[in-house]
Amino acid sequence: MARRDEQRGDRRNRSNEEERDNEIVEKLVHINRVAATVKGGRRFSFAALMVVGDQKGRVGYGHGKAREVPEAIRKATEEAKKSMIRVPLRESRTLHHDGNGRWGAGKVMVRAAPPGTGVIAGGPMRAVLETLGVQDVVGKSVGSSNPYNMVRATFEALKAQSSPRQVAAKRGKKVSDVIGRRADGASAAAAAADAEG
Repeated sequence: MARRDEQRGDRRNRSNEEERDNEIVEKLVHINRVAATVKGGRRFSFAALMVVGDQKGRVGYGHGKAREVPEAIRKATEEAKKSMIRVPLRESRTLHHDGNGRWGAGKVMVRAAPPGTGVIAGGPMRAVLETLGVQDVVGKSVGSSNPYNMVRATFEALKAQSSPRQVAAKRGKKVSDVIGRRADGASAAAAAADAEG
């Protein structure tokens, strides 16, 4: 009887995993042919860089290498699914605040944007932000255009994102104290600027 319950539980877990996998969007960022010089000459293989995300605030990247392209993509996708991170989004559409990321010579800037802006970013950054599920964001790469470094730098910028709820929890305050709204909807920072001006 216990074994039957375990099997049912396993089946349920498997179906939950399959549902999660069905929602995940996969994007191939870069594929590279690499050669290893061996005694008989050169041996070619392929390296793939994949980005995966559920378009609801979770995203991950992975790197895979194999003799055949589909196998390299499969390996990279598996690694990406294992390394997924959660990024807090504002109104499920943009980032909470601006951020910078750096990895090696790759430097990126990401900025929150008003509704209707769209995803203004190029290449590997765009793939990461689209799979994350951001609809309005401005991204700029100011360093190396190496896709590996750009993806990692973008992830560093996203890891630094924090929501007002997380900041309030760290400081032991209420969310309303952290945001500090005025009656007309402007922020406390704008109120301070008005007072100075």
